[in-house]
Amino acid sequence: MTALYDVTAVGHAIVDVLAPADDAFLTAQNLAKGAMTLIDQDRALSLYGVMAQAELASGGSAGNTIAGAASLGGKCGYIGKVADDELGKVFRHDMKAQGVHFDTALLNEGLATGRCLINITPDAQRTMATFLGAAAKVGPADVDAALIQASNIVYLEGYLFDTPTGREAFVKASGLARAAGRKTAITMSDRFVVDRWRADLLPFIDQHIDIVFANEDELLAMYETEDFFVAQSALRSKVDLAFVTRSDQGSVILTKEDTVLVPVFDVDTLVDTTGAGDQYAAGAMFGLSRGFDLYTCGRLGAMAAAEVIGHYGPRPLVSLKDLAGQYGLL
Repeated sequence: MTALYDVTAVGHAIVDVLAPADDAFLTAQNLAKGAMTLIDQDRALSLYGVMAQAELASGGSAGNTIAGAASLGGKCGYIGKVADDELGKVFRHDMKAQGVHFDTALLNEGLATGRCLINITPDAQRTMATFLGAAAKVGPADVDAALIQASNIVYLEGYLFDTPTGREAFVKASGLARAAGRKTAITMSDRFVVDRWRADLLPFIDQHIDIVFANEDELLAMYETEDFFVAQSALRSKVDLAFVTRSDQGSVILTKEDTVLVPVFDVDTLVDTTGAGDQYAAGAMFGLSRGFDLYTCGRLGAMAAAEVIGHYGPRPLVSLKDLAGQYGLL
């Protein structure tokens, strides 16, 4: 069956609240720099009250990736949970405005739409405090079988490993995808996710995943080593394809038999690293869905990441399709 969608993602539907901060503020608020910490609704309200003036942007790791793939010209779907409230309306509007298929049923009572409070230090590091709210309620009942079966790649957001219903959604989605001859992909999302769930993540990847996205820190944590080459060899033996980002060293693409090295795109001004990994995955998966060679897939990812770190917010501010055309990648 011909795929109707390039990529469909299952993830936490989150609205990002972004504000500048300094290291002293992070210390005063007991926030681990560069990490993502889960918080409750009361903490979300109190932290927001002391943050600097903030900007709102629809986010969530997988949501950002889908927005990037759509900006490249991809036809994309998304499965994630928002509440029937103002932030939920903002999120749904933003996704649909980009042409993304997003019809997950609303959460009509109880928790509010999730939000991620992101404090950005002058070195462009983002420190995230996340109230999942409705986002944590996504589960197997929300997995649209027809959408999954019609998607070239089904992309799973590692953060969902923090919720039992999220894991159940992953199992259902990956089962449907593979039965339909589609590819499954997962992003590790955060070193702390890997540290919490390593014992569950590794067998899940072995049984259900074709493509892994990780940064170097996450990869080292997966295999509990400080040797990058040991870690990449271990990952190569478990999946058909992996994309590992290494900050200013570019990225490494691993297959069973080959290693492809991809350089970074130069950035005039580093503003905010929020969404860099998400956009790299967007470019890489768009390229894969269109049958491009692995180096071009990596370059599309590097280009998308370079665009997003040049401004506040986790999603592209320009057409990535037009940008890719300027660089001769499309």
